[in-house]
Amino acid sequence: MIKIGILGSTGRVGSLLIDDLKNDQEAKLACVHVLDKIEKILPQDTVVTNDINVLFDESDVIIDFSSPVGTESLLTAVVEGGKRKALVVATTGLNKHQQNLLLEASKLVPILYATNMSLGVAVLNKLVTLAAKTLKDFDIEIVEQHHRHKVDSPSGTALTLAEHAASARNLNLDSVRISGRDGQIGARTKDEIAVMALRGGDIVGRHTVGLYNDGEFLELNHTATARNTFSKGAIKVAKWIVTKDANLYSINDALGL
Repeated sequence: MIKIGILGSTGRVGSLLIDDLKNDQEAKLACVHVLDKIEKILPQDTVVTNDINVLFDESDVIIDFSSPVGTESLLTAVVEGGKRKALVVATTGLNKHQQNLLLEASKLVPILYATNMSLGVAVLNKLVTLAAKTLKDFDIEIVEQHHRHKVDSPSGTALTLAEHAASARNLNLDSVRISGRDGQIGARTKDEIAVMALRGGDIVGRHTVGLYNDGEFLELNHTATARNTFSKGAIKVAKWIVTKDANLYSINDALGL
């Protein structure tokens, strides 16, 4: 039985991870990291801790749905603290330092990093690469929609989709991405990739990648209708990565895409 630890156990997806693991036949909840207190009813033998070192010691693999600060502490424990357990990291909004820590830690332990743990989004990324490369003259616009409580914008998933689109056309996303239009800005440039964010209500997550040309357009859309789409995906890849060698993996690696 694979022992899974959770960082970010009091968040929305963390709570669903606890529920989903109760019925899993191959993995069990071993440890939860909690800064204050947890309201969920946990399996009797679950270790509850606020010590990141205990989280590592009690787990075979750790799933992280926390915050950039939480992820930084997890990665620092690997790079500076000598901890050696597999990690599944789903935190978005990482800064450059945290991204560099991710790369350094992946030289020491297997890490699967994905801005979205949905299996459908993994396939969407592949489709976007194919479409952007094939339809070179089409304008690319990306729109993402999330609930009113989401703190980062654009979503990590939208930025990942934009990265796939830009890479397919040999473009540097930082040079061509825009996230808003207002006033007399002139005509759209050929290479720009727009990534727009909408916030409201309880939308779990919706991403649309549009490719627009004169006379026709193509829109690729993914809609998450339940939040445990992400928890179930994370558990699936956690089972996969626990036996892998140190490296930085994507969800595509786990799915064989």
